[in-house]
Amino acid sequence: MLKQLVLTIGAAVLLGSSSLSGQAKPAHSKEPVSAGRPLSQWIADLKAQAPQTRNAAAYEIAGMGAEAAAAVPALIEALEDPAPSVRFPATVALMEIGPAAKAAVPRLQQMVDEELNDEIAASARRALKRIDPAAVPTQ
Repeated sequence: MLKQLVLTIGAAVLLGSSSLSGQAKPAHSKEPVSAGRPLSQWIADLKAQAPQTRNAAAYEIAGMGAEAAAAVPALIEALEDPAPSVRFPATVALMEIGPAAKAAVPRLQQMVDEELNDEIAASARRALKRIDPAAVPTQ
């Protein structure tokens, strides 16, 4: 009898703890997650004070690919960042998002022509090729 009571209590504790941990996570979150953080938190980090934080956020968003389409407006803003270490991964993120980043085409075209950093200009060109090949400026 005591053994059965201990087993019943143990099962109840296990069921209770697993249902509590299930409540800590959204059941059907449609927001993509990277490194345990949802896209909205990475988007917020694109406006952080530290350039390293903004850089990391852009790269995490890039890793989410097309699922990160909601980040396009924030990434377009990041293309104006004073730090090249943020502008570059922003172009990479837009490239990885692909055609869903079409709103970034005008700014990327401008970057191809006007960006002083050759690596960033080349990355903007690669992003355009992935987003809308017809939008790539001719040389």
